[in-house]
Amino acid sequence: MGYTLTEKIIMRNTKRSSITAGELLNVNVDKVMVHDIFAPFVVEKFREMGFEKVWNPDKIVFVYDHLVPTSFIEDFRHHKIADAFAAEQHIKAVHRADGVCHQLMPELRYVVPGQVVFGTDSHTTTYGAIGSFSTGIGYTEMAAIFGTGQLWIKVPPTLKFNINGELPKGVYSKDIILRILGDIGADGGTYKALEFGGSTIKGLSISSRMTLSNMAVEAGAKVGVIEPDEKTFAFSGVEGSQFQDLKSDPDASYEKVFNYDASNFKPVVACPSNVDNISDVEALLGTKIDQGFIGSCTNGRFEDLEVAAKILKGRKIAPFTKLIVTPASRSIYAEAAKAGIIGILVEAGAIMNPPACGLCCGRSGGIVSDGERVIATNNRNFLGRMGSPKSEIFLASPATVAAAALEGKIVDPRKYL
Repeated sequence: MGYTLTEKIIMRNTKRSSITAGELLNVNVDKVMVHDIFAPFVVEKFREMGFEKVWNPDKIVFVYDHLVPTSFIEDFRHHKIADAFAAEQHIKAVHRADGVCHQLMPELRYVVPGQVVFGTDSHTTTYGAIGSFSTGIGYTEMAAIFGTGQLWIKVPPTLKFNINGELPKGVYSKDIILRILGDIGADGGTYKALEFGGSTIKGLSISSRMTLSNMAVEAGAKVGVIEPDEKTFAFSGVEGSQFQDLKSDPDASYEKVFNYDASNFKPVVACPSNVDNISDVEALLGTKIDQGFIGSCTNGRFEDLEVAAKILKGRKIAPFTKLIVTPASRSIYAEAAKAGIIGILVEAGAIMNPPACGLCCGRSGGIVSDGERVIATNNRNFLGRMGSPKSEIFLASPATVAAAALEGKIVDPRKYL
């Protein structure tokens, strides 16, 4: 019996010649990421456990993104504690307002294929898009890694999603993952690996693949992985010959296999207030919206801003409607500015936020009030996620959000493409 991609990554890390789903074992951690919200708690637990030195300061990355810019007086305390700890432990990788953690980790090549990576945020699953085992953990577990460089895991069973064919016009990776979430449910992947493959996936950019892996956790998944290929190796700056083992065997054992014809996908929307409450966009035409949001670690990359600009170029967003755009990193912001995309968005009436998490996690940068309805590209639409629990959040692709902002209501984005 062969092995899945997820099992291959774990076997590579542990030097095991065989493993089975459900088995408990220790892994050697290649890299960790701690964001500013959890930093003080990790440091506190680290001290509480009696550790004095971190296992390897070069394998620790601090990212200030949730509390940037600070919106409450106490926010700076998180940065101050993290700064002091980083200086004490000689941790050099500290990013202050450089972007969202899950964009920076692969973009800056802190994570490469085949690694085992943990972060203090559930959307750490994003890095599975480049063929890593990456998942979110709590601050107690992170403190233990800081001291030992190891963590136990349970080998997850794998759900395989084969998607083949060409996507229709106006359909993007966000529509793929929302459709999958609607099919398997918000608990359909609990402590499982979701593996995405097929000709459609091979045709996607790394940015689009990151959208899939990012939202795997919305089904409860432990990881969301994609086999690394030449696109991955170029993106990560690694020699592909070192990673030829990172692929599922033909006789690998899957818990379940799902097969999709890409031509059947349509623009879809996740309706309030669950990520698996999926509807075709046609069924929601005319639904009034007060605000659009394009950004987050799910869809704040260059290609997302670019498609929004194509729709908004030469047009103005609807009266009494806000459109907030947050690039996922400083470099994406700069690249989009150089390409003229930021100018197009601003000219259309968009409000530009600095690269950070703010609005997605309901901290700053356009949080919504009672009765407001938002259509957004981020990953969660739970009650209160972006502000008031009496607001409504719809999730969709950047194209669908941009088109909705133009008319102040949900529309089919294909009419503008």
